[in-house]
Amino acid sequence: MKAIILLTAATVLVATAPAMARPIYGQSIYCATREAGNPHSKYCDYLAWSGWRRRGGWDSSLDNACLMNPSFVPSECGGRW
Repeated sequence: MKAIILLTAATVLVATAPAMARPIYGQSIYCATREAGNPHSKYCDYLAWSGWRRRGGWDSSLDNACLMNPSFVPSECGGRW
């Protein structure tokens, strides 16, 4: 009787494990290639990105957005934010 219960529990566990697995999403190209402190993406607005570097400004808004959501797409690149 214990073997049947154990076998049933193992079968249920094996059958439900794939359904409980969370999908793993990769980083967006914008988060993967960001430059620390630069809120612009060089792939969407190269002039703003390079101008920000030239001025030596610091804004961690892109860094923070990518930390919270690795698949983040900036609004200047057609994202929803």
